[in-house]
Amino acid sequence: MTKINQLAYGFEKELSGVDFEEALERVTEALQGKGFGVLTEIDVKATMKKKLDKEYPKYKILGACNPVLADRALTADKYIGLMLPCNVVVREVAGRVLVSVMNPQIMASMSDDPELQKIASEAEKLVKEMLVEL
Repeated sequence: MTKINQLAYGFEKELSGVDFEEALERVTEALQGKGFGVLTEIDVKATMKKKLDKEYPKYKILGACNPVLADRALTADKYIGLMLPCNVVVREVAGRVLVSVMNPQIMASMSDDPELQKIASEAEKLVKEMLVEL
């Protein structure tokens, strides 16, 4: 099992033995298994080609949301929507596939609300479990 790396504002795992498209499917399924849905999908490679005529490696940003946690967060802090959804990045680097997830604690650090801190801890646990299961 590949370890989860701590990033400055998230977590990352390299997936072995899968191509980019399979990784996207696995990530989406793993997110669903933890109660998250994918609300948005941004194809950075296609967007940069279209807008800037610039070549990028395969890179997609998935806007993931756990509706139960989002409801609790929005109830605790009506402005937290500025930090939602939780972004998950699937990218290809030199033939390797990397999956990165925003640390929900970053969101909670923007507020002093203790309930939001609790929600972020729950979300962090879920996204880490999701990465482990990939």
